[in-house]
Amino acid sequence: MRGRRVGIIGAGISGLLACKYVLEKGFEPIVFESQPGVGGVWTRTPKTTKLQSSKQAYEFSDFPWPCSVQEEYPNHNQVMEYLESYALHFGLLPYIKFNTKVIDINYCVQQGQDMRSWSHWGGTATDNCFTNPKGKWEVTTTCAAAVQGHLGQDPRVYEVEFVILCIGRFSGTPNIPDFPPKKGPEGFVNGKVIHSMHYSAMEDSEATKFVKGKRVTVVGFQKSALDIANECATVNGVENPCTLLYRNLHWNIPADYNPYTVLASLYLNRFSELMLYKPGEGRFLSLLVTLLSPLRWAISKCVESYIKFKLPLKKYDLVPEHRFSADVTSCSISIAPKDFYDRVEEGSILLKKSKGFGFYTNGLTFDDDATAALESDIVILGTGYKGDLKLKNIFKSPTFQKHITDVLNSTVPLYRESIHPRIPQLAVIGYSESYANLYTSEMRCRWLAHFLEDGFKLPSIKEMEKDMLEWEKYMKRYSSRGACIGALHTWYNDQLCKDMGCNPKRKKRFFAELFEPYGPTDYANLTPGKK
Repeated sequence: MRGRRVGIIGAGISGLLACKYVLEKGFEPIVFESQPGVGGVWTRTPKTTKLQSSKQAYEFSDFPWPCSVQEEYPNHNQVMEYLESYALHFGLLPYIKFNTKVIDINYCVQQGQDMRSWSHWGGTATDNCFTNPKGKWEVTTTCAAAVQGHLGQDPRVYEVEFVILCIGRFSGTPNIPDFPPKKGPEGFVNGKVIHSMHYSAMEDSEATKFVKGKRVTVVGFQKSALDIANECATVNGVENPCTLLYRNLHWNIPADYNPYTVLASLYLNRFSELMLYKPGEGRFLSLLVTLLSPLRWAISKCVESYIKFKLPLKKYDLVPEHRFSADVTSCSISIAPKDFYDRVEEGSILLKKSKGFGFYTNGLTFDDDATAALESDIVILGTGYKGDLKLKNIFKSPTFQKHITDVLNSTVPLYRESIHPRIPQLAVIGYSESYANLYTSEMRCRWLAHFLEDGFKLPSIKEMEKDMLEWEKYMKRYSSRGACIGALHTWYNDQLCKDMGCNPKRKKRFFAELFEPYGPTDYANLTPGKK
């Protein structure tokens, strides 16, 4: 198996980890990155963006943060330096082709073979991850600068035996809301409409110049929308207040909270996972969830009281109708930017709730109040991304496009959140999110590298798809926005450890095992075995 070529698309966190771990197993990685450097989404963020999880949780297991970083939540420049140092330390840069955009990928087989041969992708004693020795992926690329400048350039094709997609959900393909006829952005003739992706791509000075002296409306209530609104308010003050337009509220955590007392110790440990129905669990554990549900409700209520004590949510009618625990299970919690509520208090951020909106010549109109038009110069859409569409479009084959998005309803269907049973010699890392995506991606890349080395066999396609349907039920029950393993992080890692033949219990004491949160250092000395 050693010496096989593994194509890795993306040099963000997941791409760097995939490169490191397949390289350790003796494979030949080729990383395709459209940007001029490593870092993925961290290369394009608003200037005030900071880490959303504690650096204790957002850390490589074998490469700690430098002592110079004292902050609990490092800023985006510190995160970038950390990722660059990791790539240098483990010698990953020679394997990365920068400024190289992947146009599509296509699976090629020996003449006469068909899809039935791909059924061996899963679960027999003789098959492995490189099921078909004659099956290969063609990765078609072009120069990223040529794409941006709409210049013609002959594409280049690379041939690899395995592909790892590390393209993420939160970049690349912006989610633009649908508007009724004549109410879309084209009707906003006296202003500009951009997505938060394009604002984040600006240099800091360019972004400041873009919004300075302008009436800005930011749409959304997730992290990027809050950060951008805060930045606009800092630039313009009360003279040109920024309006934050939102439809749905989410729980925000105070910027000065300690994650291991407020969130991790209450929600991210084995005991907290006993309060959730898990994919494929038995009757006893399901009964235990029912018995513990009052405790889960009480914990959520206590956390909500703490947040409302620290933040003026009631004063500004920003208390969500749903429980805090609902945002935990759907990975929808974010840290409120520093001074955000001070900006609201002073009037440099104005809050506006609406069920829907449209555009007119000078700004915005609202579905629930047609008379309350809002004049604006700039509208910035913090409305998220279409990660599933980006993932779908990278495949040249319509069959694979259908497999990757259409089998299940609300999430991209992946076994162990990494592998599609009906797409051979390919894995997806980093699509399903958690509260510390670096930590999650590292566990997945270890698991995948061990699988590539033939360390274990996958179940049959039927068994994998049964497992995926159980996960789909879990997502429908708890998650409002697709794939999130945040509330079952430790339980999920247990499954990966068992596949690799490792002991999933990493703590030394019973009460620590039950009540202490797990983190990257708990898996630092993970030693997979053959199965």
